[in-house]
Amino acid sequence: MSFIKSMRLRYTTKKYDASKPIENEKIEELKEILHLSPSSINSQPWKFTFISDADTKQKLSEVSWINTPKVLDCDTVIVFSKINNLSLFEAQIEKTLPKRAVDYYKEFIKPLPEEQIKAWFDKQVYLALGVLLSACAVMEIDATPMEGIIPSSYDEILNQTDYATLVAVAIGYRAEDDFNQPSKNPKSRRDINQIIETI
Repeated sequence: MSFIKSMRLRYTTKKYDASKPIENEKIEELKEILHLSPSSINSQPWKFTFISDADTKQKLSEVSWINTPKVLDCDTVIVFSKINNLSLFEAQIEKTLPKRAVDYYKEFIKPLPEEQIKAWFDKQVYLALGVLLSACAVMEIDATPMEGIIPSSYDEILNQTDYATLVAVAIGYRAEDDFNQPSKNPKSRRDINQIIETI
């Protein structure tokens, strides 16, 4: 399937069929795809946690507001977290990145207030989120990005201290009666000429 056709068919899944598991090889492929995600200066200030354990999903569902059924019924929840420990991040890039990348960080990012540095981390994580959603579309895996969660509670459940949850994604296969699928609720977008300018 072409990428444009995949994007036309993808949608935010509202109801999953808990009886349909994702093939393990597809889960492993998604892990590798996230591993290959782009980030500014190859900074990779992130962690991706794949959760299929029923007990953990149950706990997460209780701190997921209106997303509770999606967390319970999807095959896997992927939690996207940013690194939340600047010392750890700086040690990481000193060890893994070339000098020019480290110098860029030191000159342009490090002098910023901590809040802005962590906001820069957020942007990198959201790049990876876009990659994952696109990959799922091509692989015909249904997905739901979820900011409607309690991040601090996710961190507590996952025992995260050096990382902080930003967003989670439920993945699986849609229920036949999901009202939001394009065949029942056609995709709606603003007119392309209102958002695309060619110069």
